[in-house]
Amino acid sequence: MAEPSAPRFLTVAEVAQLARVSRMTVYRMVHAGDLPAIRVGKSFRVPEAAVQELLSEGLPLPESSAQAR
Repeated sequence: MAEPSAPRFLTVAEVAQLARVSRMTVYRMVHAGDLPAIRVGKSFRVPEAAVQELLSEGLPLPESSAQAR
């Protein structure tokens, strides 16, 4: 019987590269709560499943853009 694999985590730089956004955008999403992450020392790690979900649903709109619509 196969053992369940541990969740895989990505760095902020890896997430930024996959989403084609800047690292600062990823940090903003983490701090806003739009992207779950855990803190490892002084850096963040983002679950790969959360990144895949984000990419399939699309990036969230900034608050200023969402209110204008």
